[in-house]
Amino acid sequence: MFSKEESRQLRQEFWTSFGKSFPRKWILYNTKLKGFSFKFHFDNKKALVALDLEDDLESRIKYWEKLLALKSILLDDFLPEAIFDEEYFLENKKEVSRIYVPLEQKVSIHNKNSWRDVMGFFNKNMSLFEAFFEEYKEVIEG
Repeated sequence: MFSKEESRQLRQEFWTSFGKSFPRKWILYNTKLKGFSFKFHFDNKKALVALDLEDDLESRIKYWEKLLALKSILLDDFLPEAIFDEEYFLENKKEVSRIYVPLEQKVSIHNKNSWRDVMGFFNKNMSLFEAFFEEYKEVIEG
């Protein structure tokens, strides 16, 4: 079991190491679309990359419908493992709409032996998510 401070240090070490291993500028929150962001998630049970819609319900519905119209393209050409979840609840009980790709193996941010696999997974899948977004941004915005 790790203390809060040990856990915090491990998390910081992972993200610093990830940034050094894959030095690039990710889009993440800089989509220029309100409430539309990409996220990395890695905790002591799982790792995933996600596209979250977090704005008011009307805005979420607008973007969700456009993403559903592009679903077959996203699945066929970019991320065949992507899961579409219109009503996803975050750990803080906040409801968002989320498209995500989970890493299908047991990993923990507290286990440095799993870090390399997670970093490779993050780099590959977020790059594909961003490529999809860049190619279809005008459709999503429209």
